[in-house]
Amino acid sequence: MEEVENAYEWIEKKLVSEPQVMGWQSAFINGLLEADVAPYNGFTYNHINGTKVGGTIFDVGGHRHSAADLLEYANPDMIVVYVNATVHKILFTTEGVQRPKAHGVIYKDGDGVYHKAELAENVMNEVILSAGALGSPQLLMLSGVGPRAHLECHGVNHVVLDHPMVGKGMGDNPMNSVIIPSPLPVELVPPSIVGITEFGSFIEGSSLDVLRQTPSTKSIAHFVQFMNLRLSGMSNSALILQKVDGPVSRGYLELQNTNPDDNPSVTFNYYQEPEDLKKCVKGLDTIIKVLNSKAYSKYKYPDSTPLELLSLMLSLPINLRPRYETAVSNMTQFCIDTVRTIYHYHGGCQVGRVVDKNYKVFGIDSLRVIDGSTFLKSPGTNPQSTVMMLGRYMGQKIIQERVSFVGNHDDDSINRNEANIYLLSSK
Repeated sequence: MEEVENAYEWIEKKLVSEPQVMGWQSAFINGLLEADVAPYNGFTYNHINGTKVGGTIFDVGGHRHSAADLLEYANPDMIVVYVNATVHKILFTTEGVQRPKAHGVIYKDGDGVYHKAELAENVMNEVILSAGALGSPQLLMLSGVGPRAHLECHGVNHVVLDHPMVGKGMGDNPMNSVIIPSPLPVELVPPSIVGITEFGSFIEGSSLDVLRQTPSTKSIAHFVQFMNLRLSGMSNSALILQKVDGPVSRGYLELQNTNPDDNPSVTFNYYQEPEDLKKCVKGLDTIIKVLNSKAYSKYKYPDSTPLELLSLMLSLPINLRPRYETAVSNMTQFCIDTVRTIYHYHGGCQVGRVVDKNYKVFGIDSLRVIDGSTFLKSPGTNPQSTVMMLGRYMGQKIIQERVSFVGNHDDDSINRNEANIYLLSSK
C-alpha cells in the first residue's frame, strides 16, 4: 500500500490542484449537508462518507493538465512515442515454445502504411497492452486470444489461445442526472464537489450550458416556454447527478468484425441487478433533497418543482431507451429510462480471470495488460488517477523485477542494452 500511495502522489504532483470553491459550489456543499450527506470532510483525495472537495486537473490559472504532463518525468533519450499509429494485431510465437509468446505488433501509421515492430531478443522484453477497457479485450480477440467459438464465428481464423474470460465482466458506473435552470450565474467548473452516501451513490454537480451540450433544442425550447423563462436563463444551468459506485451489474464485450477501426459490441446491463437500481433511487431522492434545501434555493427558480425538472430530463434525447409516462413519478422507472454512461468503463481483462496479480496474461509469455480493463470495479469518482497510478505502480514493479533478474543471471540470454517494452496505447 505504501507503493500505491507513492504512485498516487507521483501523479498528483504533476496534475492535481485544489479547486477554489465559489458561489454555486458552496450552495451545493451546504445543500448536500442539509440532505444528510455528512460530515463535511473538506478538501481530500480520500473516498470517505460525507461531502468533500476533491482534486481538480485545472490549475489556479485555469489550465487543464493531463497524462501527457507525466512525460516531463521521462528521459527523452529513453522513450519513443508514435502518434497517429493504430495497433492492429499483437504478434505471437507459437512454434518451438511451451506456450504462446508475444514478440511484437503490427500497426498502421497516419498515412495508412502498415509496420511491424518486434521485440529485440531478450528474455526480459515484453509487450504491454494499454488500450483501455474497450480496446484491450478487443485487440486481444483480434490477435487470436479469446473465446474460441466467438473468434472463429467472427472471422478470426488463427486462434492463439482459447481464453473464455476475455471480454467478460464489463462494467460501467451508471449515471442519472437532473438539469436545474438557475436565476443566478453558475460558475463554469468541472465536478469537484462530491457527496459520498452511505448507501453507495456518489452525488456530483457541475455547471452546464444546456443549449450547447444537448443534440436537440426542441424539447428544451418547449420546457423554457412551459417554465415562462427566457432562453438565456435556460443556458445558465447546473447539473446534479447520481452515480452508482461499484455496480454489481455486469456485461460483456464481443467483436462485430475483424476491423480494428470498428468499435466492438458492448453490453453493460445497466441496472440489471436490483441492488444497483435501489442505489439509484436513493441517489435521486438525495438530489431532490438538495434541490429542496434552503442552501440551494437561490440557485433554483421558485416555481420550478422537482416534478417539472424530472419531466425535462425525460424529454431530452440523452439515450435511445423508450420513455414511460409513469417515470416522472416513479423513481425506479426514471432510473431505467434516463440512465446513461459516465464513461467509466472497466472490465474485460480482469485480474484473476484474464491476467494474474502481476498483470501478465494467463497462458501467454511476454504480454501484460495494464489499464482499466483489469479493474474489478471502478472508483465512484473519475478513475483517471487510479489508471495512472496503476501505470506508475506497475512501471516501478517491472523495473524492480528486471533489476532482480539481472542480479540473478549473468549469461548471454540478457542483452542489458536492449531491454525494451512496447506500450500499446488506446486508438
